[in-house]
Amino acid sequence: MRLRLTRPLVFFDLETTGLNIGRDRIVELSYYKVYPDGTSEGKTYRVKPTVVSLDGKEVQMHIPDEAAAVHGIHDEDVAQCPTFKEIAAQLWEVMEDSDLAGYNSTHFDVPLLAEEFMRAGVNADLKRKNLLDAYTIFQQHEPRNLTAAYKFYCGKNLEDAHSADADTMAAYEVFAAQTERYDDMPETVEELAQKLQGDHRYADFAGRVELDRDGKEVFTFGKYRGQRVEDVFRRDTGYYRWLIDSDFPQYTKNVFTRIFIGLRK
Repeated sequence: MRLRLTRPLVFFDLETTGLNIGRDRIVELSYYKVYPDGTSEGKTYRVKPTVVSLDGKEVQMHIPDEAAAVHGIHDEDVAQCPTFKEIAAQLWEVMEDSDLAGYNSTHFDVPLLAEEFMRAGVNADLKRKNLLDAYTIFQQHEPRNLTAAYKFYCGKNLEDAHSADADTMAAYEVFAAQTERYDDMPETVEELAQKLQGDHRYADFAGRVELDRDGKEVFTFGKYRGQRVEDVFRRDTGYYRWLIDSDFPQYTKNVFTRIFIGLRK
């Protein structure tokens, strides 16, 4: 890998109960941590997904058949595994000193991981990290999926696709090959993260709130798309209530709440 590291870089991949960032849960997580001196370590966790029932008890969440058909993990496979809350502090200890990378991680894995950390009560400030996404590089040069990327960049067939361990290692190998292949790749993590981010800066992980040139939050969706959040909340407080009661990720709701409360100080 040609990229120069000044601190560790953690590649990770999630297998989940579904694709809803705010509602779904992790059932498997794998990471591969690369240190500036070239050494590395990795681990895979199976995780029992849980939700809070109506009577306030934490119970196992069912893994839908359509999700299990993708990654092969069923309810009984994780029934005796730790919950995310039980591994959250240990996992954050691995990630705290590192930047994060993966494949299609910026728009799914990172925001869903942020939700899990918040539910677990771990103050994991992922916004302060450089986020590198091999999929974004691939899109900019050869738009396809991870299996095709692995074949294109590494010349190998991806076995056991949609297992967290195989996908994590494939993402690392694809990313390393990309840094060697393209002459326009920056040499540092910070420069590459900025290049991948492009002209868009977001206040949340799900991409629902963009920052304009003045650093003000702007809606990227709905009837107020393109308008500043604070301006909308000043004239339509009911819209804030609707947002908080809707199925948005908690991190995004926290952004809305911070702005709403700030207007009342």
